[in-house]
Amino acid sequence: MPKKYLEKILRARVYDVAKETPLELAPLLSKRINNDVYLKREDLQPVFSFKLRGAYNKIVHLSDEAKKCGVIAASAGNHAQGVALSAKRLAIHALIVMPKTTPPIKVKAVRSLGAKIVLHGDSYDDACIHAQQLAEERGMTFIHPFDDPEVIAGQGTIAMEMLRQHPDLPYAIFVPVGGGGLIAGIAAYVKALYPKIKIIGVEPEDAPCLYKALEAGRRVTLKQVGIFADGVAVRQVGKETFRIAKVYVDEVILVNTDEICAAIKDIFDDNRTIAEPAGALAVAGLKKYAARNSVSGEALIAIESGANINFDRLRHIAERAELGEQREAIFAVQIPEEPGSFLRFCKLLGRRSVTEFNYRYADQQMAQIFAGVELDEDDGAREVLIKKLEDSGFPVVDLSDNETAKLHIRYMVGGHAKGVSDERLFRFEFPERPGALLNFLSSLGKRWNISLFHYRNHGAAYGRVLLGIQIPKGEVHDFHEMLKALGYPYWEESDNPAYQLFAGSN
Repeated sequence: MPKKYLEKILRARVYDVAKETPLELAPLLSKRINNDVYLKREDLQPVFSFKLRGAYNKIVHLSDEAKKCGVIAASAGNHAQGVALSAKRLAIHALIVMPKTTPPIKVKAVRSLGAKIVLHGDSYDDACIHAQQLAEERGMTFIHPFDDPEVIAGQGTIAMEMLRQHPDLPYAIFVPVGGGGLIAGIAAYVKALYPKIKIIGVEPEDAPCLYKALEAGRRVTLKQVGIFADGVAVRQVGKETFRIAKVYVDEVILVNTDEICAAIKDIFDDNRTIAEPAGALAVAGLKKYAARNSVSGEALIAIESGANINFDRLRHIAERAELGEQREAIFAVQIPEEPGSFLRFCKLLGRRSVTEFNYRYADQQMAQIFAGVELDEDDGAREVLIKKLEDSGFPVVDLSDNETAKLHIRYMVGGHAKGVSDERLFRFEFPERPGALLNFLSSLGKRWNISLFHYRNHGAAYGRVLLGIQIPKGEVHDFHEMLKALGYPYWEESDNPAYQLFAGSN
């Protein structure tokens, strides 16, 4: 199998439209983790993503008759731009089906490249089904974003460049994984020539489609995927890509949102560019792998795969980067409600900066404060600080890994609700489109009362909603059935300590 793809990659037509991107040393990150870290700068492609390679290689190899009928694709971002630019260069009609939730900046980018756009559905899956239907109806060729040999071969040209640019063989190459087209192409080429080079896939913890497939020994379909790293938010790895990956990928490592944000900051610190979350995924995995395996003094390569990011997401990334690098901790701290207690608390922190402090009077005896505290870079600094505070009479609940606390509660600290009975707390992802909230409220009807509501969005296709609802005990089952019928992803957070400490009903 690698020999077959080796030949296809060597013959791939990508440089009519794509360019050979540099392999750059990341000096600051290299020094910090004691390895030579190199970034393959696919964010420098004309559409700011590697997707252009596979799209063009597929389209350029179509028959003349197929080219006359045009091409169609489903995408909310990078693949759409790759297909649109490829079709423009080849003077072929292109139609892109995008979800209605696609941010306007991405719709405009695709339209500016000359493609026609159809907005359909709330997700990539909805758009993909519709695109395949249109392809059949109109006789157009559907350009799959990853599960196609020509697309895989186009992405594999990245490996060809890297091995030429870094003649001393690297210890490992870290590759972001969505549907698997990129890692399949890179693994097939590298393993055909140098089987000892490790190929490590990296996925978000909330979108582990290849990880779960390798674990099960077969392709699986995830019930839902997180959308922070939207470029890799895929529910099922491709059939052909999995066939390659299960043989030639050494490991898949999972990273969380905070670790991705920290990697975006690492990339910015070294080359003053801003990667999209999926574009920084490989760097996050590289750091985690090196720390976990105590890798030192080796050459490690990460694919910086894209830079198509909405500007309004940067605030969220900046907030979470310090947590991801473990340079900040978030605590709920109980302190006596008496003069001088906050001063005593601050003295215990020493020279550490307080990055956040939220408090409201609620009890005559004890106060709950929501505090962000800067940490030094020593291993175990958070645990040491917690012990120091607790030994001094300040009980601590560590909220640094509590998603509800980081997304919502930190902005809501203001006291407990009084006289609110049967309150339960739920966290939702609402599709960011007109009518989403109205649809929810219509389903809710007049049966249950909303007692708490907090909404946040950072330029993503989904808004984050925290909802408190009064539900009598006998009606809990009915409420969950309503939520299932509604279809919005949700998590019950009624037992979340951040809620109990700062916003729960008395």
